[in-house]
Amino acid sequence: MTKADLVEQVAEAIGPGVTKKDCALVVDGFLNAIKLALASGENIEIRGFGTFKVRKRKTRMARNPRTGEPVEVPSRLVPVFKPSKHLRAKVEKLDESDL
Repeated sequence: MTKADLVEQVAEAIGPGVTKKDCALVVDGFLNAIKLALASGENIEIRGFGTFKVRKRKTRMARNPRTGEPVEVPSRLVPVFKPSKHLRAKVEKLDESDL
């Protein structure tokens, strides 16, 4: 699903009173709010959907695939998403034929 597909589904869910252009602004605003919150280190919890967090990855040793030489990968902050129990349950109900 692309952002355009998401905008179209939101427009259909709201009804005929709102244009796709307005829905695109809402979707963009929502995504930008998530980006800004994560960039400032905040967690975002959407009940029934999941939680967006910023997690710190530890420093680790990796290998250069060409030379096999060990390389240290520094610690860094990464965004993560943890689905809610409700969302996980819905996904588990899917059959492999639905994918």
